[in-house]
Amino acid sequence: MNSRSLQTTIIFLVVGGILALALGGFFGSASNRFGSVFIEIQTWIFTRYRGFQDLVTAPRDIVTLRQENANLEAQVSQLQAQLIELQQRVNETEILAALVDFSRTNPESTYKAASVIGRDPSPFLHYIIINRGSNDNIQRGMPVVTNQGLVGRIDAVIADAARVQLITDPASSVNVYLQNADTNAVLYGSVTGDVSLDLISQNITVNSGDLILTSGLGGGYPADLIIGQVVTLRSLEFELFQQATVQPAVDFTRLEIVLVITNFRPVDIAPLEPVSP
Repeated sequence: MNSRSLQTTIIFLVVGGILALALGGFFGSASNRFGSVFIEIQTWIFTRYRGFQDLVTAPRDIVTLRQENANLEAQVSQLQAQLIELQQRVNETEILAALVDFSRTNPESTYKAASVIGRDPSPFLHYIIINRGSNDNIQRGMPVVTNQGLVGRIDAVIADAARVQLITDPASSVNVYLQNADTNAVLYGSVTGDVSLDLISQNITVNSGDLILTSGLGGGYPADLIIGQVVTLRSLEFELFQQATVQPAVDFTRLEIVLVITNFRPVDIAPLEPVSP
């Protein structure tokens, strides 16, 4: 037998033996052990690869997250600004609607709407600046109101703006009428911005909540403009007149839009008043 035949015979026997062992189940446990070891090795390699991948990509992810967060913050800020703008428009619309209703229910006067564009910075004076002036036929002395009540009157005018003296100003005085008590009095402002009544006759009964209107006396204001209500009354026997604190109908801290009564012309009756000797 030559060498080639011998090699062929040996290979045949080896292959046959392996097949016999495989068919007999001899390689089953070894194959399972080999498979489990292979899976463990593959799992270890995969977890280490994922960890390395996360380590490499983490900085890029942080930058991306920061950029997305900045974009979201910018969107939130923009939405907040839009919300504030819409709320302001709603408030202005509500104010204008109330002023329109007021002008319709008081047709005896003509009005010109004006926006408040400034306030006097002095803590001792109480003025506002409006965006209407002589170009809009605004004149000194014209009353200024809102749908709530009397604000004050025009004190100074330029072409495109005017200054309004509020009834809370310490130099302001308004002749008023107490509707429930059926009597006249004078309303004064103060440095603190509070308003009070004076020159109330001692024999008049005044109660908390009594309505206060302009009387029209003195020619400074038209009659029947709402001012506010009596809060408390102070009456001393040795004084000639009673005094009262007042809650104004107008919230002077939130003035945004006002109405100027343009068909009223104040009358200066000072030259007709007697002069004390």
